[in-house]
Amino acid sequence: MERCLLRQVREHNGSEVTVWGKVLVVRDHGKVLFIDLADRTGSVQCVLKGDHPQFAEAQKLTPESILMVTGAVQDRSEKNRSDGDNGALEILVSSFSQSAAAQTLPFDRDADINIDTLFDYRPLTLRRSREQAVFRVQMSVAQAFREYLSGEGFMEFQAPAIVGGDAEGGAEVFGVDYFDKRASLATSPQLYKQILVGAFERVFSVGNVFRAEKHSTSRHLNEYTSMDFEMGYITDHTDVQAMLEGCVRHIVRQVADRCKNHLTVLEASLPIVPETPFPSMKLTEAQVLLSEKYGISCEGEKDLAPEHERVLCEHAQKETGSDFIFITHYPTETRPMYTYDDADDPGYTKGFDLLFRGIEISTGGQRIHDYSTLIEKITKKTGIADPETVFSFYLQAFRYGMPPHGGMGMGLERLTAKLCGLQNAKEASMFPRDRNRIDVKLYDE
Repeated sequence: MERCLLRQVREHNGSEVTVWGKVLVVRDHGKVLFIDLADRTGSVQCVLKGDHPQFAEAQKLTPESILMVTGAVQDRSEKNRSDGDNGALEILVSSFSQSAAAQTLPFDRDADINIDTLFDYRPLTLRRSREQAVFRVQMSVAQAFREYLSGEGFMEFQAPAIVGGDAEGGAEVFGVDYFDKRASLATSPQLYKQILVGAFERVFSVGNVFRAEKHSTSRHLNEYTSMDFEMGYITDHTDVQAMLEGCVRHIVRQVADRCKNHLTVLEASLPIVPETPFPSMKLTEAQVLLSEKYGISCEGEKDLAPEHERVLCEHAQKETGSDFIFITHYPTETRPMYTYDDADDPGYTKGFDLLFRGIEISTGGQRIHDYSTLIEKITKKTGIADPETVFSFYLQAFRYGMPPHGGMGMGLERLTAKLCGLQNAKEASMFPRDRNRIDVKLYDE
């Protein structure tokens, strides 16, 4: 008999079906035994009566074991009905076969577990409803990102992971042997995005990037998924902000529409998205606000500390009804070599960070498109006397005409974590890489 998915069981009430799935729990009441079975689409209760020829075998079943069950779909008794797609139905088992027996889990399936246990047993913890909800939300985020940009005339591309030069102009990189040469893992698809603006005008990518900084924080990963876009023929960075804002609005709408049940499992709330544009202020303005309104002295600092980001997000939510806020015009010296300077605000750039629920989730802005200006900026930023000796491949695009352009990069794991109410971005990575872990722990802290 052809397999029936568990979400389809209700279509076969009164008929016999064959289902496959994983045992969630076995409840033995002596004269009757209940097996909760789950597959990728849902769950169902299976019933064996005490006179069933396989009753003794069923009593030995363990959670996580894999079963094929054949039986008749029937209504549950009124008093035993529960919420859920199949809460009013059950399968009266005529036969079952066990494909794989499972050992006892090393933790209680639904218990609160610490982060080391979460990752030490990652192949098992990913089976939990909480973790599955996180990655269902994450799938919807990435899907919505692609949908929105495709609808705005962007073309998706796949950026290389092995590169000859660092796009960030100074970020720590992972070096790799490349035959008889030395290369590195990409810290960003930035240079390739810009090159492709000259060919396709609007492009985006979703792919892994690698940072070798020795962080040990709840917001950093050494390998993460970067959602990037780059667009040509812009006026300035505000065009990029507007595109990003539209994309974020679409992501939130799609998560709200597609992930209601997953957000309920996570006890997570949807972001507050204002009907008006996201609030935006310059870094210097934000620092004055922090000082005058919140007593946090940070004027003149070159960046925002995590505490500053948290307070600014709380301020935006309270004062403007938005969980999102743009901070613009960071100092030239803190931004990458391709960043466009604001002539009307010397020493500061036409760039931005987007903050959400206390953390920066995206960085972007206008890029330099003029060849001679870019050469000058690279030389000043990196100390390389002749940038053509290092970046000739990248610079080809600018020697032969590039439109004014800009773009942004957004961390999928950070955005997912904040949408799901997680405390650590690593929880939004299926198999997190940080300085202490590549699947197994590298060091005992």
